[in-house]
Amino acid sequence: METKQLQPTQSLWHSPAYQVLLRAGPRLKPLQQVHAHLIVSGSYRSRALLTKLLTLACTAGSILYTRQLYFSITNPDSFLFNALIKASSKFGFSRDAILFYRRMVTASIPQSNYTFTAVIKACADISALRIGKPIHSHVLVRGYGSDLFVQAALIPFYARSGDVVEAKNVFDRMPERTVIAWNSMISGYEQNGFAKEAVGLFYRMRELGVEFDSATFVSVLSACSQLGALDLGCWLHDYIVNKSFDVNVVLGTSLINMYTKCGNVSKAREVFDEMNDRNVVAWTAMISGYGMHGYGREAIELFRLMRSRGPPPNGITFVAVLSACAHAGLVHEGRKAYARMRQDYGLVPGLEHHVCMVDMLGRAGFLNEAFRYINDLKREEQAPAVWTAMLGACKMHKKLDLGVQVAEHLLAAEPGNPSHYVLLSNVYALAGQMDRVETVREMMIRKGLKKRVGYSIIEVGQKSYLFSMGDRSHPETTEIYNYLDELMLRSKEAGYVPASGSVMHELEEEEREYALRYHSEKLALAFGLMQTTHGMTIRIVKNLRMCEDCHSAIKFISHTANREVIVRDKLRFHHFKNGLCSCQDYW
Repeated sequence: METKQLQPTQSLWHSPAYQVLLRAGPRLKPLQQVHAHLIVSGSYRSRALLTKLLTLACTAGSILYTRQLYFSITNPDSFLFNALIKASSKFGFSRDAILFYRRMVTASIPQSNYTFTAVIKACADISALRIGKPIHSHVLVRGYGSDLFVQAALIPFYARSGDVVEAKNVFDRMPERTVIAWNSMISGYEQNGFAKEAVGLFYRMRELGVEFDSATFVSVLSACSQLGALDLGCWLHDYIVNKSFDVNVVLGTSLINMYTKCGNVSKAREVFDEMNDRNVVAWTAMISGYGMHGYGREAIELFRLMRSRGPPPNGITFVAVLSACAHAGLVHEGRKAYARMRQDYGLVPGLEHHVCMVDMLGRAGFLNEAFRYINDLKREEQAPAVWTAMLGACKMHKKLDLGVQVAEHLLAAEPGNPSHYVLLSNVYALAGQMDRVETVREMMIRKGLKKRVGYSIIEVGQKSYLFSMGDRSHPETTEIYNYLDELMLRSKEAGYVPASGSVMHELEEEEREYALRYHSEKLALAFGLMQTTHGMTIRIVKNLRMCEDCHSAIKFISHTANREVIVRDKLRFHHFKNGLCSCQDYW
């Protein structure tokens, strides 16, 4: 069931007034002059000319003028409403598109699939779930529930509004699915953090023989980035090359992000160098990739190349550069980059730049300077994230007094954030003040706060496996635990000593060692070593920061098992090989 859009007649297309409108184009001043001409010449009564004038005004970005024009028109018809709703939605005036839709409903003008696709897109763009749901009801009442175009619009609407379940319900009810519908559902899963489901749906798409397009690759590559699924990411890259897809700046940047976040930064650089068109997003992605792997010098060199040959860096570029300096201890280079923000590019530092500066100074041991930096900020700029970076530095350098002072700011700002209490507890523990550790733990219990559950993901044979601490859900649990025990015994013989500061401090020594042994990344590593052949690199993704003990243990295991192990934690990458880590214990 579809309502056809009425179009201007052939005679109108060739009329002088219509030609003048076309010459004016989406430019406000010429449109206003044409508007005046239409009034003087009497052509203002032509609904088709008014509709064209309205859509051009909206295209010009003047929604105020568009509204004025609309309110001057008596008895607007469905063609005018549909054109207006579509133009408002297309050019970012989502709330106005919804307003025009409501006026259309109030005027009892029938809606078509053309109307619904445009207004649902407007709802999707602003994640307006409460507004869009009644419109979905209108869709059903008007008999467009099975319309492919409307259904294809509903999937991203529900997904962007956070209701993935309803998006999947719409998807499942579709009698036939276009590649756009598949892409919308895969993207919906990926953007809501359901990367595993996104990959699963892609496999289903592949099994059914649905042709992929560039949008498919962008979404699935992003899901691979979340999961650390390098094997699938490489398969996608090979498919793109073999099928001669155009690696434009969006797809190229997606490949760069996938490779850097899956641990293969050299391959990411190959993609970057082969791109014909590189915008600021692509440059920033590559600089960020170097930074998260601890390759600060390479990040700085690429930034220098960008400044001389590439597009002007933006605020996000400087976040990537400062973060790279923080992870690599390049304080001098970081200070220079920070100064260039204002001096060379007129950029005003924001929250993320302040966090990077405090993190960089604090990691390098300049705690007093980092603390002064925070105090020099305006009150509204002293956000919890800035104080968290400072507290992390206090823990790293075992500065108890300053750490307690910083923690007071954090707990006052975010009393319900459990990570602040955990970090403060660790500061006390490293200082040997176990009574205060217990006090902090009791505060957490009283407030009902719990630590975030840590988990690790490993990809084996294009399939992702998830492990949590002490996890016994895997069918090969017994074999995994026995093999991990063997690995830890060999590591101890090689000199490994458990870092008991990484666990609850009220446990006995033997209990502490047990609690440490079965952390999620160790279980994932044991499984990976069991399931892969000698010489294959093990890649693990951890949702939290890796603890000191796991970092130490994996260094020893990389030596005793003679394997390269790459771990991506919440903050950065660690490349373990021959008993050493790429971070050089600077993390």
